[in-house]
Amino acid sequence: MKRLLPLLPLLLPACLTLHAPAFAEEREWLPYKKLVETSRLDKFFALPPAERDKLDMHVHLAPANPDVKARDLVLTVVHAGGRTVLPVDADGNLRLTPNPQWLAEDAKIMTNQPKSSKVGVGPAMNAVVPAGTQWAYGTFMSSIPQSNAAIGKIAGALSMFAPTIRSVVLKFDQPAQVTIQSKSGPRQYATDAKHQIRLKTDAALVKENPTMVLSARPREAELDSE
Repeated sequence: MKRLLPLLPLLLPACLTLHAPAFAEEREWLPYKKLVETSRLDKFFALPPAERDKLDMHVHLAPANPDVKARDLVLTVVHAGGRTVLPVDADGNLRLTPNPQWLAEDAKIMTNQPKSSKVGVGPAMNAVVPAGTQWAYGTFMSSIPQSNAAIGKIAGALSMFAPTIRSVVLKFDQPAQVTIQSKSGPRQYATDAKHQIRLKTDAALVKENPTMVLSARPREAELDSE
């Protein structure tokens, strides 16, 4: 996951109780519309599909209190149709498509976190992980220029603070290999100690668009500025 802009602490007081309990009585956190706008999801989904089809745009939540883990966060949208829990994963990532009805009715988000617990909120972007374990190199790596173009449109005046994407980092749960079957011969890559493989764009390979063969499907394809 690559954060596009600095995380913003939302609607929570400056004081932080370092040992605040992970769970507390449910309270109102912020309007659903504010979460969508702060994370730039409204601007991302306003882009034509062809300008975002290789990108995984989502919200990243970062509790400031080390005693609070992302898995402890429970966010519930209270709307006219009832209550819907937002799916926050163990890494603090929330993937959602803006709901027009919730936006129109100014739905509220409830949280189980105490008032003393700060949570940073910001937009984040990965490359979409294609299905299977055989991918077209040029098609997959085109996520890099697509991400830079999208970031410029999404961030607006704040784009000067956003990173320039230069590589894709494939993250696996175990040792893995990637073989690019180019005309000049296979190019092989193996995971490092963190079970990651970094790929930078090769213009000739993008034009050739050979098949990439992966020994396993990665859990994430992080767009990175290095």
